[in-house]
Amino acid sequence: MPSEQGASAPILFTDAAKDLAVVGALSEEDSTTDAVRHHYTWMLMDNRLFAAPVEKVRRLKVLDIGTGTGIWAIDVADEFPDAEVIGTDISAVQPNWAPPKCIFQIDDAQSDIDDWQRLYNQAFAHLKPGGWVENMEFDIQTRSENPAIENDPTHIHKRWSTFFWEAGDIHGRSFCIAQDDRMEKYMRQAGFVDVQRRIYKVPIGGWPKDPKLKQIGYHSGLFMDQSLDGWALLPIGEILGWTYEEVVVLVSEMRKALQDAKSLPYFNFHLVFGRKPGAPG
Repeated sequence: MPSEQGASAPILFTDAAKDLAVVGALSEEDSTTDAVRHHYTWMLMDNRLFAAPVEKVRRLKVLDIGTGTGIWAIDVADEFPDAEVIGTDISAVQPNWAPPKCIFQIDDAQSDIDDWQRLYNQAFAHLKPGGWVENMEFDIQTRSENPAIENDPTHIHKRWSTFFWEAGDIHGRSFCIAQDDRMEKYMRQAGFVDVQRRIYKVPIGGWPKDPKLKQIGYHSGLFMDQSLDGWALLPIGEILGWTYEEVVVLVSEMRKALQDAKSLPYFNFHLVFGRKPGAPG
């Protein structure tokens, strides 16, 4: 983790599921997927880039771990021209152009993601008093507002996530971090205060009647459709030892279920943020 000693700003993390599934450089399709996810997340948060109340912090410094294509870091730098923004990722897929105070570094953070408590401890140690940490994760388990589907243990919505949980346990990269209060608990144990947790229901597809949720659903549906194959190949194919053909069949079943508007599919997006005690410098 690049040293941000003296920073008085949030350190923000991306989802662990992506960190496990990505191997090598991101493709052009992955870059498009990153942009789609960024857009619907921005809409979910009422056109905000983060929840931590840092708008009035002087000498804002931001570290974005797992920046992907850098789209979020660039938007932060555009919105806060005086801020220093560093985005890190294992792949050098960020654009050559960026705002003057936005830079990108190649860094593999996955060695720390297997120990979330250590990760939050590091964030606490490297923040100035008054700085914030913010963690965004999506639940790997998809759900349904159709009770018959939601309560069916044999449905693909239930089975899909169990394969990832099993692979995560074997590989030491948990996919369960977003499913309970672990992020909130680990932040508090690291010493953060004013910890808040928000859960957003993200529709998949254009089935909601609400215009805003319908647009979010269109974008999240595209994101899921573009992501399923990449997610499944490493955890289910390589770690669990499934054949490529078996993975393709499973992904096809999942894709069909998510494209069925009558199943009213959705997933939960979790956001937790906390502050290091003390007044900003």
